[in-house]
Formats: sequence, C-alpha cells, structure tokens
Amino acid sequence: MKKRLFINIHYLEIGGAERALLGLLSALDPEKVDIDLFVNQHTGEFMSLIPNYVNLLPEVPEYTCIERSIKDIVKEGHIGIVLRRMWAKLKHKRYLKTLTDEERKHDSSTFQYVANAVEGTLPSLEYLGEYELAISFLQPHNIVLNKVKAKKKICWIHTDYSTIHVNHDLELPIWNAFDYVASISDECTKTFLQTFPELKDKIVLIENILSPLFVRQQAELEDVSKEMPNEMGVVKILTIGRFSPPKKIEGIPHICAEMERLGVEFKWYIIGYGPDTEIQEALDKYNMRHRMILLGKKTNPYPYIKACDIYAQPSIYEGKSVTVREAQMLYKPVVITDYPTAKSQITSEVDGVIVPLDEIDTAKGIVEFIKNKKLREQIVEYLRTHDFGNEKEMDKIYMLMK
Repeated sequence: MKKRLFINIHYLEIGGAERALLGLLSALDPEKVDIDLFVNQHTGEFMSLIPNYVNLLPEVPEYTCIERSIKDIVKEGHIGIVLRRMWAKLKHKRYLKTLTDEERKHDSSTFQYVANAVEGTLPSLEYLGEYELAISFLQPHNIVLNKVKAKKKICWIHTDYSTIHVNHDLELPIWNAFDYVASISDECTKTFLQTFPELKDKIVLIENILSPLFVRQQAELEDVSKEMPNEMGVVKILTIGRFSPPKKIEGIPHICAEMERLGVEFKWYIIGYGPDTEIQEALDKYNMRHRMILLGKKTNPYPYIKACDIYAQPSIYEGKSVTVREAQMLYKPVVITDYPTAKSQITSEVDGVIVPLDEIDTAKGIVEFIKNKKLREQIVEYLRTHDFGNEKEMDKIYMLMK
C-alpha cells in the first residue's frame, strides 16, 4: 500500500528553495507515495512546473493572508487576521528594542511573530486525513506542526544561521516539536546548532535533491542567443538570484568597474527579481550598464546557464546554493565568494573557485580566473567526469515514512 506524504510551502516564486522543492517532487516515486502539496498562495512561475502526479491541494483563503499586503486582505474581510498581524508587528518592534544594533541589522524573527499570531485564525487541515510523513519545506513551520495530522513531521533548514539573528525563545518550541529537522548541508547544521544546540539529536542531513537529467533536458528547450549573444573575446558571466541583501546583486556594478579597470572584456548577465533601487543606483554610479545586463525573471534559467562561460554567485551568505550545483551539472566553471558555507559547496580549484568577499578582491579573483584558461579547462573536465546528482537522498525520506 502506498504511503501518504504532505508537503507545505508558502508559494512557488522563482528561488533556490523553491527549485529544491521541485527537485524533491520530481524525484519522488508516485508508485511508492501519494503526494499532497499544499501551497499557501498559488503564485509564482514555478507553479506550472509541479509534476502532474502531485496532487496540488486547493487554496484555503485564510492561508493566503499570512504574507499578502494588509490592504488587500482588509478588502477581502479578513479583519481578524489583519488585527493579529498588526499585533505581531507591534510585539516585534518591542523585541527589536532589546537587541544590539548588530543584532537588529540581521534580525529575521518578524515572520515567526506573524506566524504565531495568525495561527489561531487558520482552519485545521486534519480533514485531509492522516499522513505517514508531513514536510514543512520553508518557514513558518507552524502550519505542518499544528494544522496537519501525520505520524511523523519534519521541517527544513535552508539558511546559514551565522548570518542572521532570530528570537531563540520564540522559535525553539516550534523546531523542538518536530520529529526531525532536515539540514541541507553540514555547514548549515553547524551554524543552526550554534543558535539551537538543544536540537542536535533531531538533525538529519538531506541535501537539496537535484537531477542532472532534468537540468540538461531543460537547458535544451530554448535558444537564448539573442539575449546572451556570442561576441568575439567577450566572456559571458551569469548570476541568478533574488534581489535581496544576501545575494548582494547591488555590489556587482562595483565588481564590474574594477574588472573593467583590470582590462578584461566581459558582460555580466543577471536573472532575478525584487526591489532594484540600489542596483539601478549602483549601475549609474559606476557607469556599468554596458557591462551588467538585467534579464529579469526566467521560469527556465537553464538555457541561460548553458549559454554562459562562467557562473558567479557573489553572495554574502547561502545555505547551499541550488544554482551553483545546477551550473556544475551543465559543466560551467563556477566562482563563488567566501561566505561562511562556501567550502561546503565547492573545493576551490577542483570543481570551482572561491574568491574573497570584498568587492575589489572579488573582481581580482574573477579576472585571474578568466585569464587562467588552463584552470578553467581542468575544472570543466572534472565536472564532466563526476556526478553532481543526488537522487539517492530520496532514500532518506522513504526511510522516515516507514
């Protein structure tokens, strides 16, 4: 008899964790499990990529109100949720006053305040019946914990906790109530346990599940030569990421300016979305619009990865970058900055290169890499002869369902 699996995520906008979920869904065997996917808001370009054997559960109006603008949900009459979110915002403001300037700068606790506040207004999902396993793939984890009936429950870590601040006492009861906490890398585990040492015995390592076959098939579906043309002597660099502080996209114009000063010919393409005021200001400040090209959102980024010469991820921090692994599957030399979990992602000068975080030093490192053709060829050869897929991670999930 097939097992029943419940998975929750807030939406399916273009992002690394969302792509990791698609990898998991694609790797699940529908002969072994019946999969119910509950997406709080049916929004995002990745909604169309959900495998047809996955049962996408209908939206429940109250769950769509967790993150949408208060103005919109007032119009729909969800006054109770509005009041609770406003109360959560007030409590969070009070909490911020107790923090140091540095803690306040990196605080990420607001979402947990909101989740705790609105939970009581959300209808139970126990009418769906009992599952062998329920997965909470992204925070808030309250939904799977308190609204779903399952024999076992597991929540996921996708974040490098050394780079953020959370309210330990507020979050610990949520994490601690799960049977397991899945971490996507050893480095993520290490930084998470520095914040929550009490949870050591709950950790299981389950890496982001990625299929080289899927990535390579998707890479052949489009011709992107008009957007990323081949130009004699011009190196094409690509970065993919949300326009958010961890990705540091706004720092790329400065890196480009330094690379231009060092005398290399290149164009740096960006796939992503989000608030771009700082990016636009930096492009004008450094006069780099001829070097850095914003391509916008792309549901299928793989043809663009295939078209680039170097994939770069100049982030401040990552949990474990999905896109870096996907670029390696497409045999692309990868450059990442030396964020805390970088060495868990790449062995420098073997399957990629790690360069310093400082923007000027990042530029110097990339220029050296561009000029070192022999090293790039060695890395490509290594990528072609090694398997970067990890579908076997699925066995860990099947074991949890026994």
